[in-house]
Amino acid sequence: MDVFALGLDHVLTMSALGAIFIGTILGVAVGVLPGLGSVIGITMVLPFTYSMGQIPALALMLGIYCGSVYGGSISAIVINTPGTPQAAATALDGFPMAQRGDADLAIGWATAASVIGGLFSVVVLIIAAPQLAAFSLNFTSIEYFALGIFALICIANVSRGAMAKGLLAGAIGLFLATIGVDHVTGDMRFTFGSFEMTAGISLIPAIVGLFALSEVFMRASESATVKAQIAHNVGFRLPPFSQWMPRLWLLLKSCTIGSFVGTLPGTGAATAAFIAYSEAKRSAPNRDKLGTGEPDGLVAAESANNAVTGSAMVPTLALGIPGDPVTAVMLGTFIVHGITPGPRLFTENLDLVYAIFLILIGVNILMFFIGALGSQLFTRALRMPEPLLMTMVTVIAIVGAYGVRGNPLDLITAFLAGVGGFILRKAGFPLAPLVIGMVLSQMIENSLRQGLLLTRGSFLAFFERPIALTLFILTALMLAWPAIRWLRARRQEA
Repeated sequence: MDVFALGLDHVLTMSALGAIFIGTILGVAVGVLPGLGSVIGITMVLPFTYSMGQIPALALMLGIYCGSVYGGSISAIVINTPGTPQAAATALDGFPMAQRGDADLAIGWATAASVIGGLFSVVVLIIAAPQLAAFSLNFTSIEYFALGIFALICIANVSRGAMAKGLLAGAIGLFLATIGVDHVTGDMRFTFGSFEMTAGISLIPAIVGLFALSEVFMRASESATVKAQIAHNVGFRLPPFSQWMPRLWLLLKSCTIGSFVGTLPGTGAATAAFIAYSEAKRSAPNRDKLGTGEPDGLVAAESANNAVTGSAMVPTLALGIPGDPVTAVMLGTFIVHGITPGPRLFTENLDLVYAIFLILIGVNILMFFIGALGSQLFTRALRMPEPLLMTMVTVIAIVGAYGVRGNPLDLITAFLAGVGGFILRKAGFPLAPLVIGMVLSQMIENSLRQGLLLTRGSFLAFFERPIALTLFILTALMLAWPAIRWLRARRQEA
C-alpha cells in the first residue's frame, strides 16, 4: 500500500498532471489529422521528453498513445477518412451515421466505447503484467534470446503480407544497432575510422527520421488529393443508457478481443478492430444492419481498438518486448530515461509501475471529456492545408532531433534515416521491424553471448531448456506459416 501511495504521489504533481492533459489533447489532435497516426505523434515529441522527468515523460507518451487511437475515429466519422489505421473499421458505420445527420451521436458512441475499452485494458494490464513478470523470473539469458527472436519474427510476420521484407527490415535494424563500441569487448564496429561513429546511431534521431521525415517525403512525392467534405451536425451527443443495455455483451466481448490481441506481440489495434467488427457481424443483435450506420459497428470497433492500448503494455512492461509498433517507439522513452522494463521493474520500481497504471486510468477518463467538449474544434483541424501541416511536422522533427544532445550529427542521422525510410516505404518495406530490431538488438546480442557462456559455446544446448524450446518452436511456426497457408490454398484449388 505504501508503494501505491508513492506511485500516486508521482502522478499528483503539476508536471505529471500537465503532461497527461497536454499529451491527451495532442494525441487526439494527431489522431484526427489523417496520415499522422500514433507512431508519428509519439515520434515528434519523443526528443522533447529527454529533458523531462520519468513520470511526466511517460505521461506525455501514454496520453498521445491513447488519445491518438481514439482521435482517429473522429475523422473516420466526419469525413470517411480514418485518421489512424486503427479507425478504419469505425468508418464503416460511423460515416453512414454522419451522412444521415447523426454525426454527433456517432461521436458519442465512439467516445464512450473508446473510454470503456481503454479502461478495460488497464484492468487487464494491472492483472496480467505482474503475473507475466513473475513467470519471467524463471528466464535466463537463453530464454531472453529466444524471446527476442520470437518478438522480431512476430513483427515481421504481420508486415502486411511482406514477411521477407519484414525480416530484412528487422535484420537492418539489428545491424544498425551494432555500430559503435562493442559493449563486451570494447572493440570498434563498423565505424570506418570515424570518431563520431564510435557512439553509434542515436535511437531518437533515427526514429524521428524513419517515421516523421519519411512521412513528409512520402506526402511530397504524391499528387495532391481533393479535400473531403466535412459532415454537418458535428458535435457530441451521448446515447441514452437504454440503448447501451442490449449492447453490453457485444461491448464486453469486443473489449476482451482487443485486450487479447493487444497482448500478442506485433498485432496492433487495427487487427483487433477488424476482428471485433467481424465477430459483431456474426453475432450482434443488429448484425444485418452493420455497414449502414449501425451503432453496433461503432461499439465493436472502438472498444476493441482502444482495449489494445493498455494490454499492449503487458509484454512491454513485463518482458521488455514491444506489443506493437507504437510501444516499440515508446520503449525508446523507457531506455532514454534509464528505465529497464522486465521482471526487475516490478521488484525494484513498483511505484513506477503503479504510476503507469494511474496515468492510463487518468488519460482514458480525460479522453472522454476532451472528446465531449472538443469534437467540433478538432474537426476544424481537418481544414488545415496539407503543406502547412507537413511544414509543422518537419520543423518539430528537426528541432526535436537536434534538441536531444545539441549535436549536429543527430540532424544528419535524422535526415539520412528519413531518406532511408522513404526509400524503404517506396519499396514496400515496413519500418516497424527495423525499429524493433534496433531496440532489441543489444538484448538479443548480450543474451546470446551470455547463453553461450552458460552452455560453454554449445548453441544446441539452448534447445534443452523447455521455455526456450517452446519459443523456438513458435518462431519456426511463424516462419513456416506463409508456406503452410500457400500449400493450403493450392490444395483447396486442386
